[in-house]
Amino acid sequence: MAPSASPSPGLAVTAPVHQARVRVLHTGQGLPPAGAKPGPVVYWMLRDQRLADNWALLHAASLAAASAAPLAVAFSLFPKPFLLSARRRQLGFLLRGLRRLAADAATRRIPFFLLTGGPMEIPALMQRLGASALVADFSPLRPVREALDAVVGALCRDAASVAVHQVDAHNVVPVWTASGKLEYSAKTFRSKMNKVLDEYLVEFPELGEVVPWDREQPKDIDWDTLIDTAEDVPEIDWCEPGKAAAMEALLGTKDGFLTKRIKSYDSDRNYPTKPMALSGLSPYLHFGHISAQRCALEAKKRRHLSPKSVDAFLEELIIRRELADNFCYYQPHYDSVAGAWEWARKTLKDHAADKREHIYTREQLENAKTVDPLWNASQLEMVHHGKMHGFMRMYWAKKILEWTSGPEEALSIAIYLNDKYHIDGRDPNGYVGCMWSICGLHDQGWKERPVFGKIRYMNYAGCKRKFDVDAYISYVKRLVAQLKKRKSEESLNSAAKYSKSEKD
Repeated sequence: MAPSASPSPGLAVTAPVHQARVRVLHTGQGLPPAGAKPGPVVYWMLRDQRLADNWALLHAASLAAASAAPLAVAFSLFPKPFLLSARRRQLGFLLRGLRRLAADAATRRIPFFLLTGGPMEIPALMQRLGASALVADFSPLRPVREALDAVVGALCRDAASVAVHQVDAHNVVPVWTASGKLEYSAKTFRSKMNKVLDEYLVEFPELGEVVPWDREQPKDIDWDTLIDTAEDVPEIDWCEPGKAAAMEALLGTKDGFLTKRIKSYDSDRNYPTKPMALSGLSPYLHFGHISAQRCALEAKKRRHLSPKSVDAFLEELIIRRELADNFCYYQPHYDSVAGAWEWARKTLKDHAADKREHIYTREQLENAKTVDPLWNASQLEMVHHGKMHGFMRMYWAKKILEWTSGPEEALSIAIYLNDKYHIDGRDPNGYVGCMWSICGLHDQGWKERPVFGKIRYMNYAGCKRKFDVDAYISYVKRLVAQLKKRKSEESLNSAAKYSKSEKD
């Protein structure tokens, strides 16, 4: 699927949102004639699940204000072919976050429509509401883009077609503005970003008052039942969803990243035995509970306190993270060996038949049944904790390349496990991480060796030289034991409550 057209040269409405952040996918019929009742503007929330610091919502609000039209927010749960293998772990986090968001929207007099039948419910909702415009936020992933294309196509077939705009509210610099092509590396991308970053890294305006809603009311939502329908993989309990929890993780007085932990980020973030050196923001960024732009603005305010750490954080938050969106946007095969650069495909093919010391099935890997205790620990950390340390993610994926029959199988297994267990799975960063480890994406060729070819190599001995491997393994064992104990206690408490209710 080819990237969509570049931004429209001009919008009919002057808005608080940079024009280059907005693309007009369909012009519609424009504003209603004088005296006519204006149709509502609907914000189709996809990837940026927040009301604050949201350029897409701000743009939708500005369109509504221009014609004194009411504003609504809609969120569609994707059916299984589009759900990208989301499990209860991810879906529960998403739904609990949306429950908080819906309550917040109600206080602002903005109706929130949760659609459970898939994205193609959006055109039907637009028709029932008599809507004049649809604003969608942006994701580079295929299922989301295909859904957006289908919705736009359905809306455009209607004789009274509505305007459809898309806003990149996820990246600091809109993906189509940052670069017009697939970038080879962080070096080439960074230079382009630095030229325009100050133009986009600006403070957000406040979301103003909205016109009172006088149309169809949203249906009541049984959130708990929806969560209970999700499949296996239990939810995490160390990370609360929603805007308030996200801001606490960023700026909290007790354990906030920028207020309490940023100083050690530059020196300690690559040591798996020091997990508190990491920001802990990835779940909130993935689900859009917090804006990366808000994180960057707050970090810049505190740069004088720890320049090296803030600069390192901004490099990861903006350059590396948005480079992942660049790859997934311009490379349709972002989750396949076919998406690797030619040199990497060639070297992987040349060594695909090399003898492996060990070959494991997907089930053995999923159950951490290998000869490597360090790899097993990283897998168990992901399965039980829902998050693996960033350094270990690289080692973990590279060993899968070493232990499977070829790069295609290795990449498939790595993505499957990543998306099934990581709370921030099904994300451009996850696909790029697997592609970097297995296919040399955004990297260079290294000394040729068996199995890996010219792909960067990592091994147990190298990890042992870098950090205390035994300490990390012990940490994961304690973590898993504590989680299992809590789960067991919760099960016993639930059983006791059920037994009591039956007797009553």
